[in-house]
Amino acid sequence: MIQTARASITRGWSMWGTAVIGLLFANKHFRLYPDLNTGTLTRLRANNVDTEKLARASIRHGLYRYLRHQKPLDEQVLLFEECIRKYPLHSNGQIDVPKTLADIVESSVGAVFVDSDSSLEAAWRVCQNLLEPMVGLENLMIHPTSELMEICQKHGVKMRFEDLWEETRCFDVFVHGELAGTGCHPKKKEVARCRAANNALPNVYRIIADKKAADAAGQNTDGELIHKEDAGVAIGLLLFGGLDVVINDW
Repeated sequence: MIQTARASITRGWSMWGTAVIGLLFANKHFRLYPDLNTGTLTRLRANNVDTEKLARASIRHGLYRYLRHQKPLDEQVLLFEECIRKYPLHSNGQIDVPKTLADIVESSVGAVFVDSDSSLEAAWRVCQNLLEPMVGLENLMIHPTSELMEICQKHGVKMRFEDLWEETRCFDVFVHGELAGTGCHPKKKEVARCRAANNALPNVYRIIADKKAADAAGQNTDGELIHKEDAGVAIGLLLFGGLDVVINDW
């Protein structure tokens, strides 16, 4: 009963924290970049409030040590610590993140906000260090899936994901009918899909370049055929036109 009550309280603080952190960063970015378009501001906020960003804060400040938890979380934390060494700022969806770590940060911020009589200024003053480092325009990242879709849409090529999760725990990405990338993960389907998109990004421009070269070659071939047909018509007109002149003279 006590554990259930504590879990309920933690979820309540976490709900407050989720909303407050989003508002804190929205306010911060709007003041830093007053002329920035809405889409980029939204992306900046998303980069600063996502689960991995907050989980990293929990690791950096050792907050998870104060949480009553079972042994599996220790194993998840160790694996997460090992993974983030490869990505100093953010993995951009490439690793599995224990959500409990992010919940700790959200609950802490939510508690501070309520305790400060719902003051955003006080919450930012207390929690700013906890939420650092802040992602700014200079290190803003685009999610691999979004980036891949934007590139394909811009260049007018089709892309699709092939879901092989049930069989192989993998996803394939096809661009213009060609296999562009593959991504796998043993536990998280969304991570496998993201890895596939990330794996496809270095290949997508080559595929697009090959498509454009093939299209250009096809246009040149069509042009040569048209020129040959025009030449044939001209020769025919000359021959039959010349014959008509001879007949008339006769």
